[in-house]
Amino acid sequence: MPAIVKADDDFLYVLKFRGAGQGKRALVSEILGGELARAIGLHVPELVLMNLDNSFSKTEPDEEIQDLLKFSVGLNLGLHFLSRAITYDPLVGEVDALTASKVVLLDSIISNIDRTAKNTNLLQWNKELWLIDHGASFYFHHNWNTWEQHLERTFPLIKDHVLLPKATQLETAAIDIKQVLNPELVDRIIESIPEAWLETDMNDMSTEAVKAAYKAFICSRINKIDELVKEANHAR
Repeated sequence: MPAIVKADDDFLYVLKFRGAGQGKRALVSEILGGELARAIGLHVPELVLMNLDNSFSKTEPDEEIQDLLKFSVGLNLGLHFLSRAITYDPLVGEVDALTASKVVLLDSIISNIDRTAKNTNLLQWNKELWLIDHGASFYFHHNWNTWEQHLERTFPLIKDHVLLPKATQLETAAIDIKQVLNPELVDRIIESIPEAWLETDMNDMSTEAVKAAYKAFICSRINKIDELVKEANHAR
């Protein structure tokens, strides 16, 4: 349950609560997916860390929302609100083949299961395509005991991607992505995640081990991007 809020810089943001649904892991996915998308030239709203104090829940009459606000006190994630943006409609929306191909490969890399015709998680704003909501990505991190099993997998669910029919330049997109997404850049994105969001319920897994796992997963996907291209082309 995100909310539109006005921050102390007087801008509006869509606030993603750490106390909601999948909790901190969804916020980690938002940062990783959003900043990887931005790095390869796709449009993503500005991502900011937002501090929520404990005063908001005291004036909220709904008990369920009260609990959400209480569990979310502290650092949360905000996305700059795109005023007057409209949801991308695959039947009438326009997107060029290279952009569509980059989005498809990005979602293959981050294992994003939530960019389908039923829920595109794409906006059109100022005649441009903008990507939002990457919280369902990196689903391997919901079970750290088996994360290494995902290193050798591809992403068959790409067959349901809303932009797949328009992704006719996958090979060109792959070349562009490989030139940009190097290990150093991946490190910088991972290091931007608040340390507290990386803590797990596994006593033997430190936050540094979690960072290393995210890096290993992302780099494994980039290294097999040609396989991801073949998989997407076959599905298309």
